This record gives sequence, structure tokens and C-alpha cells, in this order.
Amino acid sequence: MKRIGVLGVPGRWSSELLADRLAELTGYRLLIASEDITLRLNKGEASGAGTRLDELDGLVMKKIGPDYSHHLLDRATVLGALHGRGLRMFPKPDVVIRAANRLTCSVELAAAGIPIPDTVITEDVDEAYDAVQRFGQAIFKPLFTSKARGMMLFEAGATAKGEIKGFRENGNPVMYIQKRVELPGQDLGIVFLGGKYIGTYARVGRSDSWSTTTVFGGRYAAYEPSDEVIELARSAAKVFALDFTSVDIVEAPSGPLVFEVSAFGGFRGLQETHGIDAAKLYAEYVVNQVSND
Repeated sequence: MKRIGVLGVPGRWSSELLADRLAELTGYRLLIASEDITLRLNKGEASGAGTRLDELDGLVMKKIGPDYSHHLLDRATVLGALHGRGLRMFPKPDVVIRAANRLTCSVELAAAGIPIPDTVITEDVDEAYDAVQRFGQAIFKPLFTSKARGMMLFEAGATAKGEIKGFRENGNPVMYIQKRVELPGQDLGIVFLGGKYIGTYARVGRSDSWSTTTVFGGRYAAYEPSDEVIELARSAAKVFALDFTSVDIVEAPSGPLVFEVSAFGGFRGLQETHGIDAAKLYAEYVVNQVSND
């Protein structure tokens, strides 16, 4: 019997589902929160939920905490110490550190030649103001967030500078500024497992919202993108080589653009739109990888 745990948020649907699917395959179930882990660095031991994690056959990271924040990097570093001692992890902690930080993710995508929206990074309020004036409309994004939480849309004009100062003072000294892309009513989540294309879902936004996320009232819908869009998403996913990921893409008038590559991916979009149990597929993939080690 393989003992494979899930690092996630107890009580959350996706974390519980992945733990269930692994238990169905292995007969072993462990779901542990990242804040419950204790690392004894000199001994190379880690424990949590009454379990020696360094003695597991594998650990799958579904979430590293209930919310995205800079603490995610600290937790991933702790997990990196375990991975360095030989614990098999999905995905690798160093990849999570690169993909989960919006700034690092965008820098690496741009360096790889992946088309992304016009983006400015600055700590200078005047530079940020100039960017908004050039763009006409700009979305200011926290470096750590999901489902557009904390994002702000600013428009060119006299009031923009005060709004920018407020955003910066609200815990965002490094400002990530992206030109608002005119969405065709939706953007896409294109899902890969082990580099293999699994499927695509659309996030369809409300007519009165600039964001398509479910937090802003968006809904999931089935969608079949072109081969060109799938291959662009595949190229973006390869930059990080995550075991399971969704690539967020918009089919802009000028051509497809990549917003981000998710460090953890999501299950609900494929489940609701295509009836695909991505958690089951992921569990099967992990068990196969661990069994073949």
C-alpha cells in the first residue's frame, strides 16, 4: 500500500476530493494543512496531523494555506527541505515558488517568448500613473491572489493617482500593472496533466463586470479552443513543468494572450462543464508515478 498524503485545506471541496480519490486507490487517506507541519531541520524530519511526513511515499500539494500570500513561499521552502531529503512531491516545491508568485510567473513567461498582456512593474506612483494614462484602463494585481481577489481596475484621469497611492499603501509596494484586455465575454482555463492536454473550460463573465471569475459572478461553460490556442497553453505550461495545471488564456482581438499558469490547477471547471473527474485523473497519475519510482 502506498502512503500518499494531500497538503490542502481541510473542509475545502477540492482538497477533500483529492484525498478521497487517493484513498480509493491506495486505502490510505491523509489530508494535512500546511500550518500544521513542523520541520526538524537538523534531523531531516517533518510531522503533522500525527504523521511523520518524511516517511510517506508521496505528498500532493493542492493548496499551501487557505489564501494566497507571501507566506506561501515560506511554506514551499519548508516543503523543499523535505523534497531535498527524498520525499516525492507533486508538484515540486521549487516550481510552486516560481509559478505562485504572479511577478515571477510573468517574468518567466515573457522570457520564454510567451505572449502576455502589456505589463508594468514598479514601486513608483508616478510611473504607475503614467502607465494607467497610456493604457486607458489598467488592472492592478496583488502578487499573491486567486480568483481576482484584491485586484483593482483604474481608469486614466485625474483621480487615478490617489487610487494608485491607496493600492500601494494597502500592502502592495511592488505594483503589478496590466493593461486591461477587452475580453470576448470570457477567458479560458486550459488543463494539462503530466504535459497531456485534458480539456478546456471557459469562465463567462457577467455583462456588468470586468472580471470573469466566479467570485465576481462568472460561471463555467464548456469550450473547445483551436489547436493554436492549445499549443500556446502547452508552451506556457512547459515553462514550469507542473504535474497538474491550468493555463489562463484570453482570446484577444490581436491574438491569444496568457494571463498565468496556475501553481495548483483546479478541478471544478472541468467537472461542471465536461463531467471530467480531474481529481481522479490526478490521483491515478500520482499513484502511477510513485509506483514506478
